[in-house]
Amino acid sequence: MGRGLGSGQGRYAGRGSKGQKSRSGGGVSPYFEGGQLPLVKRLAAQRGFTNIFRTEYSVVNVGRLELFEPDTVIDQDKLLEKGLISSSRKPVKVLGSGELDRSLTIRAEKFSATAKKKIESAGGRAEEVGAAKAR
Repeated sequence: MGRGLGSGQGRYAGRGSKGQKSRSGGGVSPYFEGGQLPLVKRLAAQRGFTNIFRTEYSVVNVGRLELFEPDTVIDQDKLLEKGLISSSRKPVKVLGSGELDRSLTIRAEKFSATAKKKIESAGGRAEEVGAAKAR
């Protein structure tokens, strides 16, 4: 570029004549849209981030376990069978909302503190099964 007429890119060196784009350091920013309010400014500012390593659980409340007969061993398959969880791909977490009046043995990946307390006070057992599977 700009190495004389014989090079084919002499005189203006392919920049044309005059104007902002012909000058050194000239040109507009990549976000410039001809004076229109740029897309970057029109969109809402996004804050925070999405944790890609987050483990998503299938959640079951203690109150929903009333469907089972007393002294039953409840695992992921039984919860799926009764329709309390929608997928067997996610690990199960038992939360403490609701009341439980029967003794049940529940096998799940995680339990909230209140869920564990309610299950044990009803005479049941809360068994944590292995580490939570990543999705």
